[in-house]
Amino acid sequence: MLANWLVDTEIFAAPEDLSVFQKELPLEWIEQALAQTDKASIRRRKLPAELVVWLLVGIGMYRNRSISEVVAKLDLKLVDKLGETVAPSAIPQARQRLTDTPLQALFDITSNQWLAREDKADTWHGLQLFSIDGTQLRCADSPETAKEFGYITNNPPKHTEYPVIRLCALMSLRSRMIKDVKFGSSGIGEINYAKQLVNSASDNSLTIFDRCYLSAELMVNWQRAKPQQHWMTPIKRNTKYRILEQYGNNDFLVEMNVSDHARKQDPSLPLTWQARLVTYKENKQKNHISGLLSSLVDPKEYPASDILDVYFERWEIENGYGEIKQYQLDESILLRSQTVQGIKQEIWGLLIAYNLIRVEISQIAKEAEVSPLRISFVMAMRYIQDELLWCAIASPGTIPKKLRAMRENVKQFILPEKRKRPKSRTVRFSKTQYSIRSKHA
Repeated sequence: MLANWLVDTEIFAAPEDLSVFQKELPLEWIEQALAQTDKASIRRRKLPAELVVWLLVGIGMYRNRSISEVVAKLDLKLVDKLGETVAPSAIPQARQRLTDTPLQALFDITSNQWLAREDKADTWHGLQLFSIDGTQLRCADSPETAKEFGYITNNPPKHTEYPVIRLCALMSLRSRMIKDVKFGSSGIGEINYAKQLVNSASDNSLTIFDRCYLSAELMVNWQRAKPQQHWMTPIKRNTKYRILEQYGNNDFLVEMNVSDHARKQDPSLPLTWQARLVTYKENKQKNHISGLLSSLVDPKEYPASDILDVYFERWEIENGYGEIKQYQLDESILLRSQTVQGIKQEIWGLLIAYNLIRVEISQIAKEAEVSPLRISFVMAMRYIQDELLWCAIASPGTIPKKLRAMRENVKQFILPEKRKRPKSRTVRFSKTQYSIRSKHA
C-alpha cells in the first residue's frame, strides 16, 4: 500500500506529467479564445477568465454537483495573502463578465483540432462520414428565457411547460465527435439551423441527413460549398422526379424541379437539380424508407449496395445525443443555468466536455485496437471525473496526467459487438394515467 502511495505521489508531483486536460485542452487554446473575444482578464482576480472557462467545462462534466462544489473540487480558485478564497456570489459575477463568446470560440478551436487529429483516417470510400440532426433542451421558465428561446406549441393555445432550445449539430459518425453546432430559439426550424452549417463539413466528406431535411436549397448549396462535399437523405413519398439514366435495377440518375418558394429564398438556385436515387428492393417495415437521394452520382466509385448500407450509420448521431442527455446531463429535465447568457455558456461547456470525453475514448480505442464506438462512454466519463477529483493539485485549473494503471486496463472500457436487432424497430408510447395541470393555464 505504501509503495503504491509513493508511486502515486511521484506521478502527481512530476510537472512534466501534467496533464490529460492540459494536453488535450491546453491553456494556450483558452487564452487564444479569450483573446479573440477580448475577454482576457486584465487585472488579477480571484476567479480570472481562464478559470471561469475551466469551470464551465467542469459543469458540463458534473451535472450532479453544485457549481460552488465544482469550483472547490477542481481547485479553480485563487486566494489572497490572508487566505480568503472566492465567495459564492463571485461565481455568477465572473460568468456574467465572461459571456458565452469565449466558450463558442474555444469550442471551434478544439473541435477543429481534435477532429483533424483523431478522425481523418476512418473513412468510407475516402470520405469522412458526418450527420446532421436536431435535438431539444429545456431551460428554466422566466420572461427572459421565454422571450429568447420560446415554447413549442403542439396543440394551440397550449405549449410546452418550459422554454425549449433547439439545437442542430454536425457530428462525425465514426467517432461521434461534434464538428459544429448551431442553437437558439425553438421558433426557428431545424432546416434553418442546418443551412448555417453548410460551410462546416470537411472537403471529401459525406453528410447524411434525415428525410425532413430534403430541400433543394440546402442540398444544392451543400454541394456547392466544397468540391467534394457530398450529401445523402431519404426520399419522401411525395417527391416528384424524372429518370434521366438507369444504372441498375434500383439505381437511377433523376432530375427534380426547384420550387418557386426555394428560388425566391435563394435566386441563385437553378430551375432543376439532379441527384442519384437508389431504392430498396423491398420494405420489410411499414415506415421503412423507400430509397436514398445523394450527390454520389458515380455508380462505379460508389456502388448502390454500399450506399444503402452506409445510410444506417446516421443513427450514431442519435446515440451521441443520448450520451449527452442520459449520462452528462444525468437525465435532468432542465439545464441548471437561470439566465440566457448562463444557458448559452452551459451548452458550450457541455459540448466541449462531451468532445473531450470522445477524444479520450479515441485514445483508449487506439490502445485497444477497436472502433471508438466500442468504447463505453459511461466508463470513459467516470474515468475522467475520478481523475479530475483526485488529481486537482498543482497550479489552479491544471490536472495531472491520467493514472497509468487505469489506462492499461483497457478491457474495462470495451463494449461487446452489437448484435443484430431480433425484431423490427417500433415506437412505444407511454402515457400517464394522471391528468397534467399546466402552470401556464
